Amino acid sequence: MDNPFVYGEVVPASAFVDREQELDRLTRDLLAGQKVFLISPRRYGKSSLVQQALRAAAKARTLAVTVTVSSYSSYPAFLEGYARALVTADTAPDRIRRWIADLLGGLRPELRLEPGAQLSLSFPSARTKADVSRLAETVFALPGRIAELRRRKLAVALDEFQAIDAFDAGSHEVEHALRAAIQHQRQVGYVFSGSEPSLMERMLARNRPFYKAGPVMRLDRIPADQFAAFLEARFQKTGLRPEAGIGAAIVELAGNLPYDVQRLAHEVWDDARVAGVRRVDLDQLHATLRRLLNEHHAIFEATWQRLTIPQRGALRAAVLEEGRELLGADVRARHRLAGASGVQASLAALVRDDVLAKEGSRYVVVDSLFREWVARRTF
Repeated sequence: MDNPFVYGEVVPASAFVDREQELDRLTRDLLAGQKVFLISPRRYGKSSLVQQALRAAAKARTLAVTVTVSSYSSYPAFLEGYARALVTADTAPDRIRRWIADLLGGLRPELRLEPGAQLSLSFPSARTKADVSRLAETVFALPGRIAELRRRKLAVALDEFQAIDAFDAGSHEVEHALRAAIQHQRQVGYVFSGSEPSLMERMLARNRPFYKAGPVMRLDRIPADQFAAFLEARFQKTGLRPEAGIGAAIVELAGNLPYDVQRLAHEVWDDARVAGVRRVDLDQLHATLRRLLNEHHAIFEATWQRLTIPQRGALRAAVLEEGRELLGADVRARHRLAGASGVQASLAALVRDDVLAKEGSRYVVVDSLFREWVARRTF
């Protein structure tokens, strides 16, 4: 029997938890041609939510296109990948060349078939900044043209959208060009999703091109009780009897982060199957946790060793104090930390290096396994 818990990839519908309201809202907005900004910390299930919404939109005969902006090393490479995703969304293979010639012929595109039947689309003539600007204008207009020619709506997902800011070194020219194109595309819904909330929030500020460009969605944690019930139901469905409260214990231990919860449940399920047991209890959960900490020890040790001494102290304090009041005199005295300004600098560095994340006034460890390692293996 396949493991019912999925992590490290976009989860299938069967492993998708809660988010009914967010899914319904996002789907309706995409079908209505809205330009939605989805902001979520890492590991909250953002990409899975977007893919579920695109699947729902596709059932209404909407063409769906997904591009991960951060996958590209340059602005021209992003434009080529975006154009390729758009022109191949709903085109028979034998008609792709003609379709590309009709839509992009003026840009002299070069089309190749790579190993594995992967289509490569490039624009070698785009060499100067002016050439790239003309290419961007054409590519960003493509969704509207395709919707008109196909007489179908489009739903476009640009994931890790905050990475687009790096393409123009902070001049916001890319944002201006994209905003200018999408505001006229009534038949195209967009979701611009990002997992770096501070960067995404800055992109929506008053002085930026996407200010008030569309509705903003911010993902919160899945309610812990619903997540726990989901876990126990999945264990039960696959023939493993869950001890009362095991779902809640997994959710709490994994920090109620969707990725971490699914990971821990996945590993517990695997260990139970290997052990040949018919019941999942707290002993099984803690045995799995010990195994995972041992397996990740070298990685976590290397991360710890890269930190400065003040950063190690601030991190341990964040773990043991559950991220609260870390600048207070009592906490600093209890953990032998330096002055408030030094602790603040260490916390800022840990956030910058994606070790900690700021949630309101709290600091939380991004990886719940690393949090447990710090709590159990450092002093």
